[in-house]
Amino acid sequence: MEATEANYLPSFLAPYGSPSPINPLHAVFNHPLGAAHSLWWSSCDQSHKDPDAVFLFIPGNPGLLDFYVEFLSSLHNKHPGLAVFGHAHLSHTPGVHAEKFNPEYGLRAQIQSAVEALDAIRAAFGCTKIVLAGHSVGAWIALQVLKSRPSDVSHIFLLCPTLIHIADTPNGRRLSWLFRSPLPWVISQLSYLTRPLPLSLLFPDWSTPQRAVLRSLLSSPTNIFACLSMAHEEMITIRELDTALLTEHIHRIYLYFAEEDEWVSHHRSSIARIFVGDQAARVVGGQAGVPHAFCLNHGKEVASQCSAWLSLNL
Repeated sequence: MEATEANYLPSFLAPYGSPSPINPLHAVFNHPLGAAHSLWWSSCDQSHKDPDAVFLFIPGNPGLLDFYVEFLSSLHNKHPGLAVFGHAHLSHTPGVHAEKFNPEYGLRAQIQSAVEALDAIRAAFGCTKIVLAGHSVGAWIALQVLKSRPSDVSHIFLLCPTLIHIADTPNGRRLSWLFRSPLPWVISQLSYLTRPLPLSLLFPDWSTPQRAVLRSLLSSPTNIFACLSMAHEEMITIRELDTALLTEHIHRIYLYFAEEDEWVSHHRSSIARIFVGDQAARVVGGQAGVPHAFCLNHGKEVASQCSAWLSLNL
């Protein structure tokens, strides 16, 4: 295989942005509803046609993959035979796909786009194992993908998962009013007021690339509106825990909880109690200091836990 971006990318992804000879490669997945930003880390052993497995990752909200580069790169470095595919939410990434918000880009569309991504992996790589992972609402979306394609998912990693009554968590009660119409539109239209903010002073612990990601989002009213509108849909959709789904697939599910998580809170016990006996080992409490938004400063810690799970199953 020649060392060109087009050849490193699988056929279901199209190059996006400036060409790069190294992982990760920026790409787009062209769905019927439009393009979704994607990141692709190739298997390091190009002598084999297929990777050992493909790790399909679904982000939280906002679904900006550039926040997760450290996490996914660290995981890939630990498993060079693994291909990693990060798939963003439709209309969440500035510069990709939409200049105007489409009301069809709700949770149902995000689930369908994730299913299409998994189907593309299966078509491209045959019987290669697919490990599915999601963060926050991405974990809930990942479970819907598992429900739709149970025979295609080897294992599923649910990271800081918001699976039950998200509106009844401390952050849900504190913030849900911001997601109700017309506030998403008002907030998005006033986003220009945030442009002079000194992000380096407000977020000193963030890396320069992560602050650039936030700055890009704050400069895009369309994407802000999409993120806030989807958050409102999360508040009214994610309610009762799908105990039957978790129980049916308990043998392939792994859960990682943050030490303190105000998007999960006391609901953690409702999820964890399903995993009893030997299955309880599949539920991991977060390391000290790892927050819900682990992707900002604790990507390596969570990648180490995911790596341990991969080592058990690859």
